[in-house]
Amino acid sequence: MGVIFVNGWTDAPNAIATAVSTRVLKPNVAIWMAVVMNFLGALVMTYFNAQVAETISNIVSFEAQGNASQVALAASLFSIVVWAVAAWYFGIPTSESHALIAGLTGSAMALGGLGAVNGGEWTKVIIGLVVSTVMGFGGGYLITKLIVLIFSNVARKTANKVFTYGQAFGAAANAFLHGAQDGQKFMGVFMLGLFYNNMAEKTGSGFEIPLWVMALCSITMGIGTSVGGMRIIKSVGMDMVKLERYQGFAADLSAAICLFLASIFGIPVSTTHTKTTAIMGVGASKRISSVDWKIVKDMLIAWILTFPGCGLIAFFMAKLFVAIF
Repeated sequence: MGVIFVNGWTDAPNAIATAVSTRVLKPNVAIWMAVVMNFLGALVMTYFNAQVAETISNIVSFEAQGNASQVALAASLFSIVVWAVAAWYFGIPTSESHALIAGLTGSAMALGGLGAVNGGEWTKVIIGLVVSTVMGFGGGYLITKLIVLIFSNVARKTANKVFTYGQAFGAAANAFLHGAQDGQKFMGVFMLGLFYNNMAEKTGSGFEIPLWVMALCSITMGIGTSVGGMRIIKSVGMDMVKLERYQGFAADLSAAICLFLASIFGIPVSTTHTKTTAIMGVGASKRISSVDWKIVKDMLIAWILTFPGCGLIAFFMAKLFVAIF
């Protein structure tokens, strides 16, 4: 529950960052819209297609004697909270998805070494990392160029009105798909917790996720989004690239397309990674210098460090927790 709350607090604001930065939505309105759409995305998408949750629940194995599985899983989640809060403090939009995968992998390896890692499911993570980068950046770049071409002879006032509505819709779609992606990931972990406490059974390739778990995780994520957000919104939507409304719409549309396709095919991608690369692509379509590459560099370092950093914290925390408990 703590990890789901922190995800809503530190990760969900990425979905609405561009709409706030272009002043299409006021911060409070955007945050409450994100609360509602995150809830609906996690609930609706999981009900119809829970492939992302299945991928996460099968990515590692915590099989061990006694209560070591429960303890190691708890250690992995604790390490993710530590990592996420530290990143939030410095205003760096790290990926909770990458932290989750790193934390689960590190703590599972503390129990069973490399044999505890499911290589096939991990391959989906690598595919998602590459696809979200290429689609996010490339989509942002191409959609912006296309918009400029289509609206070249349209009055600026009329175009701004179109993109005001378009970006409000795009922000809502991004928040919905953030819930669909990240809500499912943490539901998968929630079901693992129930499984190791003999409160759930695996059926076939994954779990049958009950409605109360969907609702509980969705509500918790929504509460997290309502508590925090502006620090990440500032880093992603305001500092990295100065966006106009048509550019904000292009970034939202690019990210939404990528997240939707990934959710349908059960590929766990980072919503942070997807949205920020889309914004970079939008900025680069105008000129390379319009992107603040210092902020991009800080984000890249944070992304690169997440896998080994959070993984190592989880590994040693699992060893410590198992020894104590």
